[in-house]
Amino acid sequence: MDGRETCRLMRRRGVHAPIIMLTALDSDADVILGLDAGANDYIVKPFRIGVLLARIRAQLRQHEMSENAAFSLGPYIFKPGARLLFERDSRNEIVLSEKECAILKHLYKAGDAVVGCDELYTEIWDHAAPLATHTLQTHIYRLRQKIEPDPSDPKILKSEAGGYRVVR
Repeated sequence: MDGRETCRLMRRRGVHAPIIMLTALDSDADVILGLDAGANDYIVKPFRIGVLLARIRAQLRQHEMSENAAFSLGPYIFKPGARLLFERDSRNEIVLSEKECAILKHLYKAGDAVVGCDELYTEIWDHAAPLATHTLQTHIYRLRQKIEPDPSDPKILKSEAGGYRVVR
């Protein structure tokens, strides 16, 4: 089976992840057939590794914004486009508010880094942290009530000095 047929089969089976074809076939017809088979991008050999890495990053950025993006987060599959968390074992779904979803997504993108409260206010609420409000803490509290087995001892959404982080 060639790459185009593999790509078609993957798309028929519901794979939504980005697919980049790396091939020596370089005619316009080959490129068209590859993209029509479901590839997101088509790169002809030989290629420069820097260009390949940039295209991978671009495809991942685009995929993360799509309704089909899914990320592993503790015992959950996180689908920010649908504002849902699915428990892996039971497939129970947890519906997230817009802000809860935005907080989780921002923390997830930060990897293991601690994200400061000021940054979360700026990114999620689009303004600087207010002096006398507990908006962020309230959202974190509600999110923990939804996702933590024991919200008083969080294992997924951790408080750290100066901010928060998620444990994948």
